[in-house]
Amino acid sequence: MSALLPLEQAQQRLIALASRLPSETLSVHSALGRYLSDDLIAKREQPAADMSAMDGYAIRFEDRHGPWTLVGECAAGNPPCRALKAGEAARIFTGALIPEGADTVVMQENVDADGDTIRLTAEPSAEKGRHVRHQGGDFAQGSIGLSAGSLLNPAALGEAVIAGHGELEVGKQPRVAVVSTGDELVAPGHDTLPHQIPASNDVMLSAMLAGLTAETRSLSRIPDDMDVLCAALESAKDCDIIVTIGGASVGDHDLVGPAFRKLGAEIDFYKIAMKPGKPVMAGKLGKTVILALPGNPASAFVSATLFLLPLVRFMAGAARYLPDHKSAPTTEALPANGARAQFLRAKVDQAGITPFNSQDSAKLSVLAASNALLCRPPHAEAADAGAMVPYIAI
Repeated sequence: MSALLPLEQAQQRLIALASRLPSETLSVHSALGRYLSDDLIAKREQPAADMSAMDGYAIRFEDRHGPWTLVGECAAGNPPCRALKAGEAARIFTGALIPEGADTVVMQENVDADGDTIRLTAEPSAEKGRHVRHQGGDFAQGSIGLSAGSLLNPAALGEAVIAGHGELEVGKQPRVAVVSTGDELVAPGHDTLPHQIPASNDVMLSAMLAGLTAETRSLSRIPDDMDVLCAALESAKDCDIIVTIGGASVGDHDLVGPAFRKLGAEIDFYKIAMKPGKPVMAGKLGKTVILALPGNPASAFVSATLFLLPLVRFMAGAARYLPDHKSAPTTEALPANGARAQFLRAKVDQAGITPFNSQDSAKLSVLAASNALLCRPPHAEAADAGAMVPYIAI
């Protein structure tokens, strides 16, 4: 029996099978969830000039004790009012340009206005430039705002716009075919006999891929028939990734491996030192990356989290494509782990992280109640309650 492949090596080998997809130009309105193809270079500086961070009065710092004569008003979106001379102040609003000669803003709460005469009612800060957003204080023109491979989340899109961009070069999204196999599968919502089961895995994986792919093509409920399975896999060769669910083991009815080989696929690895999800297979069918996942729901979910989603993110241009590991104190003692990396369905909250009592990989109720996978590395020592342990948020 061949040795099981360590998880990290399997992830590296899967990524090595793939290539980054070409880039495309998208409007900032359409780029949410994409990854930058190139560094984002600021086309302008922000702020473009000194502006007020508060509603109040623009003054010269050397006149900070007042009183002042009101000589103008500066509103956001307008040119600055005239330059200030000694003893003068201008009413100013948040986001308005600081007039020439002024360098500090006194908050409106700290003054009293009597006609055109403005007097202090509280001491202003002795700090020059108080309540002023200085030119270039956020970023300078020509600076790198976001690096290539960054995820364009809402804040990143806001930064791209304020840096002067209306369109962005982003990685294309891969096309993924999700193929679920098994004679026992029945369409969602249909009645089942005792030997049948609703086809939940392809719905679950398609939901995991939502927003990450240009196309998620679901080829569901493929029977355990070599010719039918081969035809389904052949029909998906135009996709960038084919992921199968179920039939990845070596039983008489596990046809995924033989079907891929019959179609001329090159298998790179099979069986991972992880639990759940040991019978994971990967390779190439022509130019298409193939990934075969086990059929038990938790096994499919965990292996998709560790392999499928990183593969999709890598091909789409992500700089960081592997799952992020966080840490939390375990609320209960954990036994020493064996030679396989283990991923326990768990609940993380303010008290810490608690694994569920049952880790049966067929129980979707446990998976649905989980918000984390508690990670136990190979040969991890026993952990007392309160010990910090790694987890992946799900």
